[in-house]
Amino acid sequence: MSQVAAIDTLRIANRLLGREAYRWRILALNGGPVTASNGITIETEGGFDLACEAGIFFICAGLVPLPSPLGAYHAALQRVARAGVALGGLSTGTFLLASAGLLDGYRCTVHWENRPAFMEMFPGIDCTAKVYEIDRDRYTTSGGAASVDLMLQIVGADHGFELAAAIANQLQHDRIRPAGEEQRFGAQTFLNPLPGNLRRAIEAMSAHVEAPIATATIAYRIGVSARQLERLFQRYLKVSPARYYMRLRLERARDLLLHTNVPVLDVAVATGFTSSSYFSQCYRQAFDQTPSETRRIAVMAGERAQVRRIVTRTRAS
Repeated sequence: MSQVAAIDTLRIANRLLGREAYRWRILALNGGPVTASNGITIETEGGFDLACEAGIFFICAGLVPLPSPLGAYHAALQRVARAGVALGGLSTGTFLLASAGLLDGYRCTVHWENRPAFMEMFPGIDCTAKVYEIDRDRYTTSGGAASVDLMLQIVGADHGFELAAAIANQLQHDRIRPAGEEQRFGAQTFLNPLPGNLRRAIEAMSAHVEAPIATATIAYRIGVSARQLERLFQRYLKVSPARYYMRLRLERARDLLLHTNVPVLDVAVATGFTSSSYFSQCYRQAFDQTPSETRRIAVMAGERAQVRRIVTRTRAS
């Protein structure tokens, strides 16, 4: 979706302008067909060497944000950067740019689900929670429909925002989101109707996953008593603050296990557990599998994606 949404926004721009203001080519590392995570095979027009001719080169990644051979991707992306081409990341393409050292000193964004993993892997990079980010010659999106908003921003800057609005209408895109808009996190829609004190308590928990803070401390920071905070959680969430906090930390751990190769012990530490055995016990109670089993599932999914690409290329040859 991230790739097609970006391209179709430019296609409609050309149609409304009545001329070819934008051209695009779909490339793979070494050319050949590429299979998307939905199983659709996409034909490409060549390798990344052709990207040196582009104005902006967007790298799009999906369920396997750091594909192999990773060194070859890094070398190719760095060659494109040396050619003076602006670089962008669609969906988890931000991971590839960061791992190649091409986001050092830049602001970027990535999908909310992948952001904890990204921040763990690249702590020196300013990764925001925005829908998309434009920082000089770096363009990154949070995935999905955010590609439309980013491209509308680019088209609007080139040809005026009346054209951008007309393209949005063609796409049934009801509102062009500005660069400063925050993503709607997984739980955000759920949190919006909650009382302000309860939302602030949950935000405090989310900000202190690695070093959890006591319920009494959270209550003091938001200006209520510990007992009042207990009642708020029980009334609106049917759970105690401690149990909610534990679930939040375990869900963060699951994201790290699924989307990074950070060792299981480091995942435990990053989510506030000082004992690996206690971490495994709590994790199994929450998800009915051990942390190691979750990691194996993630690795197997990545391997299946790699095998599917190899099979597709073999058939094509």
